[in-house]
Amino acid sequence: MKPLDAPALQRFLLDSPQWAFKPERGGLISRDFVFDDFVQAFGFMAQIALMAERMNHHPEWSNIYNRVHVTLTTHDAPGLSDLDVEMSQLADRLHRVACAA
Repeated sequence: MKPLDAPALQRFLLDSPQWAFKPERGGLISRDFVFDDFVQAFGFMAQIALMAERMNHHPEWSNIYNRVHVTLTTHDAPGLSDLDVEMSQLADRLHRVACAA
């Protein structure tokens, strides 16, 4: 797995300002998702978990009531890879759908 190059990372950060970049561990991105309640937050996590297993790319996350904090990095890269971009976009779409309901 190869890490994202600098131009790809810049494009991602411009297109996804809600994700915060940190240089730790070769690079990681994180975001907080807020839902109406615990059930909606847990449903989001369940959907992400199923996709993560299919992708063999698992997020670091925590949940407190209606909030889910997600951190993405690729340990094999090390740092950020296309898998992190794909997972972040999936999470963003699922969050939009959940909040539109």
